[in-house]
Amino acid sequence: MHDFDHTQRFLFEDTDIRGELATLNDSYGHVLAKHPYPEPVAQLLGEILAAAALLVGTLKFDGLLVLQARSAGAVPLLMVECSSEREVRGIARYHAEQVLPGADLRSLMPEGVLTITVDPRQGQRYQGIVALEGANLAECLSGYFATSEQLPTRFWLNADGRRARGLLLQQLPADRLKDPEEREASWQHMTTLADTLTAEELLGLDNETLLRRLYHQETVRLFDPQALEFRCSCSRERSANALVSLGQQDAELLLDENDGTVEIDCQFCNQRYIFDAADVAQLFAGGGSGAPSKTRH
Repeated sequence: MHDFDHTQRFLFEDTDIRGELATLNDSYGHVLAKHPYPEPVAQLLGEILAAAALLVGTLKFDGLLVLQARSAGAVPLLMVECSSEREVRGIARYHAEQVLPGADLRSLMPEGVLTITVDPRQGQRYQGIVALEGANLAECLSGYFATSEQLPTRFWLNADGRRARGLLLQQLPADRLKDPEEREASWQHMTTLADTLTAEELLGLDNETLLRRLYHQETVRLFDPQALEFRCSCSRERSANALVSLGQQDAELLLDENDGTVEIDCQFCNQRYIFDAADVAQLFAGGGSGAPSKTRH
């Protein structure tokens, strides 16, 4: 078993179906360490992290994928970002008194909506929206692809507060199988076998063993794993830019209201950036975010 977080692509040699597996241990742990998440929220956050990693594996782009789920329930926000370099970060907002042990997606995020955003560094931004009407996040995502004009795609996701794992199957354009009935039969066969996968198997088995157990009668080509890692994109410079975007008058007003300092906290990693009057004056004089102040963090 690989001892690092990764995604790993595989291909069925005799049919037009590809797959992806995602494993998040350390990166999932980094996300959970930033906030005291109750178990049901931690599980949801792990599942959406795995989903983002799987989706990035299906895309050929240079940029950022964002999954953002919102609801009026116990969990008003789930948000995960995964870059094309497979750097992930995530956060959840929740009302602790409303999160019951064993709660599922439907009870935590009733009438929720998931927004999928692909934000390339060059080119047009793409956004898709799906209602959180399925029994779980995997079902919701699978339903989104089933009703869109994209390639048929199925998801299987699990997380237990220590490990987050995901499996994706996707039907490719006709190549090896040209007959529509043969293509459909092949797709149904592969997804039906994947439906037999238990949470214990997905969370506990390495990729090779998992695929052998599910598809021992198929010829499967497993590609090299691609490393994943937790990394937050916050910085003092980005925080300074946010402060400048407020305008000098509002920034100085914040200084007055907060005893001479402005604190900007990153919600993803809890890093705090502090700006005092000298910092703010330098920013608006065009001096940048490098500051003479000794209070910088």
